[in-house]
Amino acid sequence: MHTHLLGVLKSGHWPTLMGAWLHLTLSFMVWLLIGALGVPIATTFGLSATETVTALAVPLLGGALFRVMAGWSCDWFGAKRTGVAVLLCELVAVIWGWLGIQSYIDLLLVGLVLGIGGASFAVALPLAGRAYPPAHQGMALGLAASGNIGTVFIAYYAPRWEQMIGWRNVFGLMAIPVVVTSAVFLALVRDDRAVGLRSVSEGDRTVRWWHAAAALIRHRSMYWLCSIYGVTFGGFVGLCSVLPLFFHDNYGMNLLSAGTMTALCGFAGSVIRPLGGYVADRIGGLASLRMVLPLIVLTVASIGYLPSLEWCVPFMIVAVGMMGFGKGAVFQIVSHRFRSQIGLASGLVGAAGGLGGFFVPIVLGTLKDITGTYRTGFWLFAVVAAIAWLSTMRLRGIITERP
Repeated sequence: MHTHLLGVLKSGHWPTLMGAWLHLTLSFMVWLLIGALGVPIATTFGLSATETVTALAVPLLGGALFRVMAGWSCDWFGAKRTGVAVLLCELVAVIWGWLGIQSYIDLLLVGLVLGIGGASFAVALPLAGRAYPPAHQGMALGLAASGNIGTVFIAYYAPRWEQMIGWRNVFGLMAIPVVVTSAVFLALVRDDRAVGLRSVSEGDRTVRWWHAAAALIRHRSMYWLCSIYGVTFGGFVGLCSVLPLFFHDNYGMNLLSAGTMTALCGFAGSVIRPLGGYVADRIGGLASLRMVLPLIVLTVASIGYLPSLEWCVPFMIVAVGMMGFGKGAVFQIVSHRFRSQIGLASGLVGAAGGLGGFFVPIVLGTLKDITGTYRTGFWLFAVVAAIAWLSTMRLRGIITERP
């Protein structure tokens, strides 16, 4: 495995891969910042459970919307230029959060703009995909996408920073790594723009993009990939955004302990993603999904029983870890089927994942308000994952069809 990893890195442009990883890592920290600070923010504004989960979910909705735009921008203006624009928008968002949140409406607006961090996914994956040959797509994309380990960093450190400087100043503090990452990204990443696009007018690019998007969404496989990614990535990012609140409400954890448990779960889902891509390269993405989705169903259903903390944490780690594995398998399929449109395809599939992530905290929080427990929400997620698993057994034809 170690020798194979070195071979993969040498087969392409590794500084670009590193730049893509840094971009995604920092962007995930920005994207999930409100989730990591959800408890003290809710206390400051006296939010209800529904208002709190809505504030946690809005950045995920913003990420779904911005990913489509970023996918278009990567295909027509280049992923490097798009990546720089995303980082600049993130800088504006954290400064706005630092100086401008005075009400719940302000919080929602800042959260929507923080969603630009979710667009990094449509930047990092095209950069990695174009920097490496097809034989190593699964592994290269998995390595780049493991930048979602930023979830771990923000879940662990944000509560600790909040206790030292207050949650508003945590937003301001995040401006420092955004600036540093921007400089490193510019230095490491090579320009990926296609020479032929430089002479094309902006209007023609837009028309061609809409034609390409229309052609892409005519394929059944795109709908299937979006639905599966809504379960794997959507489950991962949605749970990581709401877990601090879940551990606090259901098990009475303080903010630091809840953040540590969330970081542990996020770590499992992040570090295993390259392995998901590696295994998918070897046995195929579809076979990988058939193996991992039933494990997600079983563990999430077990969490739905709301067992003691000693059992809940291991179940949650396994569930989020398997979601991370599944993410790598999905994008192995995406990279092989839509290589010439990897930016657009990544944006569409990634948007579906972000939309799935938006619904996870909304459903969990709303059903808790209605039923008084998180049990129903977790069981509903298990049912959705079971349907996704069945689809991998029955819909083989849409994977073999070529775009």
